[in-house]
Amino acid sequence: MVRTTAQAAVTALGATKTYGSGETAVRALDSISLEVPPASWTAVMGPSGSGKSSLLHCLAGLERVDRGRVLLAGRDITSCSDRELTRLRRGEIGFAFQNFNLVTSLTAAQNVALPLRLAGLRPTRQDIHAALDEVGLADRARHRPGQLSGGQQQRVALARAIVARPTVLFADEPTGALDTASARSVFALLRAMVERGQTVVMVTHDPVAAANADSALFLRDGRLVDRLDRAAAAAVAARLADLER
Repeated sequence: MVRTTAQAAVTALGATKTYGSGETAVRALDSISLEVPPASWTAVMGPSGSGKSSLLHCLAGLERVDRGRVLLAGRDITSCSDRELTRLRRGEIGFAFQNFNLVTSLTAAQNVALPLRLAGLRPTRQDIHAALDEVGLADRARHRPGQLSGGQQQRVALARAIVARPTVLFADEPTGALDTASARSVFALLRAMVERGQTVVMVTHDPVAAANADSALFLRDGRLVDRLDRAAAAAVAARLADLER
């Protein structure tokens, strides 16, 4: 069930993440605190190595922070067991990535159903059809990935991510490998999710993608250094260029 209360959809409180130890230790996140409102679309940007993907993974519970807390819809996921996190990811969290991760031997419908089946659930044909229809691919349900364009494959991946109606969709460069027209269709799908009350957190390097979001957060050296709300692509690009100097 999608939550649309005033409670933040995602919260980080002093989130810190370090990889390695001793002289080789790398601090990917350095005491980041932020709130993502429900029914909103947030872009995360920054130079290479700024901690964007680490932040996304920690907010989604794919990785654990070393210090600080991460809350999903008010629930502290840093104290969850692995089993609780798995259960949470089945219903509350969706994922979409640049490399679509579709199984080439399965049809679009089978790819959409796969995560639910692996979780021991039995999605109905109606559920699968509704998810594919939502991304405009109901007529491609029996097509395999090799019979689909890159944009269509990404839309199948989005259908797979939304079939369980997650509270929050975490997306890592979801349009990075797409042409302009395909990227626009993905932006429209993400906006439709937000309008239904779901929340999107998206890592991107593309100012145009970030300009479609409600706000853009900027990282540098593992720290949150700026935020722009409803900014034009030119303003996003200029701020990103400043951080890359």
